[in-house]
Amino acid sequence: MYAIVEIAGQQFKVEKNKKVFVHRLQAAEGTSVDFDRVLLVDNEGSVSVGTPVVEGAKVTVKVLEHTKGDKVLVFKKKRRKSYQKMNGHRQSFTQVLIEEIVG
Repeated sequence: MYAIVEIAGQQFKVEKNKKVFVHRLQAAEGTSVDFDRVLLVDNEGSVSVGTPVVEGAKVTVKVLEHTKGDKVLVFKKKRRKSYQKMNGHRQSFTQVLIEEIVG
């Protein structure tokens, strides 16, 4: 059984007992969070597609940890103009465990 759910503006294909990195959630570590924006549910070949969401479907996740991704370096340069600029960025993520898919 799997589902396609919208979490923090992005769509993820989730299955039970799988871990997923999503954008930072405003939830404490160890708490459970429900998401009701389920777009598709596949239950052993029986597919339910929402318009835009599946009624009565929800995904329960457990927040495992808050972390940061790898550093991404942004380097800008204009040749022959003596212009160089370097900037770094680390995206904030939350690792969640899919506990239950209802639908």
